[in-house]
Amino acid sequence: MLRPLFVLLAVLPFAPLQQPATPAAPSAIPADAAHMVNPVKSTPESQAHAKKMYGYDCAMCHGANGNGKGDIADLKTPPRDYTDPAALKDLSDGEIFYIIKNGKGQMPPDGGRTKPEDIWNMVILVRSFAKK
Repeated sequence: MLRPLFVLLAVLPFAPLQQPATPAAPSAIPADAAHMVNPVKSTPESQAHAKKMYGYDCAMCHGANGNGKGDIADLKTPPRDYTDPAALKDLSDGEIFYIIKNGKGQMPPDGGRTKPEDIWNMVILVRSFAKK
């Protein structure tokens, strides 16, 4: 009777711990994010840099032109189509900034690797997809 218990206790320290690969992104945007104002002015250079970063980090899910048709097809909820003006009409720049920085739902957080100025330029870029 005690033998299975001893085997379990001997094996337990070697059992792998199940942890999520990445922490879950928050699903709610704080109310104060809505009041954040974009402090950067867009320049051709800043938008070229934002587009380059978007290509590295965002296009795989959101599509090269923001249409939500990226190469990753196994998402439970497909990304929004940012070429549709209605997709962002209810989000302030601050809320979009918050989502890029902290993630939301299936979208992982930036991880603190991007400068705030670059995130604000990304907000401008994402909004520009609906204007084309």
